[in-house]
Amino acid sequence: MSKVWKALADPTRRHVLELLRDGPMTAGELAAHFGFSKPTMSAHFAVLKEADLVEAHKEGKQVAYELKLSVLEDALLGFAGVFGVGDASSSVQKSRKGTR
Repeated sequence: MSKVWKALADPTRRHVLELLRDGPMTAGELAAHFGFSKPTMSAHFAVLKEADLVEAHKEGKQVAYELKLSVLEDALLGFAGVFGVGDASSSVQKSRKGTR
């Protein structure tokens, strides 16, 4: 899970994920939204892949990236549960009340 938080900590990578909400995009299409070099963008893509937040597919000579929502959802639900938000929190709060 720490790989997910590392990936989400960077605003560039969060913006890449936002762009991928609308569907798969090639590395070139994504890079066009940023003023970074190709190696810099490749490093961002590598962190996102390592965190399992995106999936890469070869399309001819290009690489297309696709958002993996299930991993992102799991991370956000886990984070919300820590702070008592959602269904996970209600069971935690009930168990705490029973121990007082």
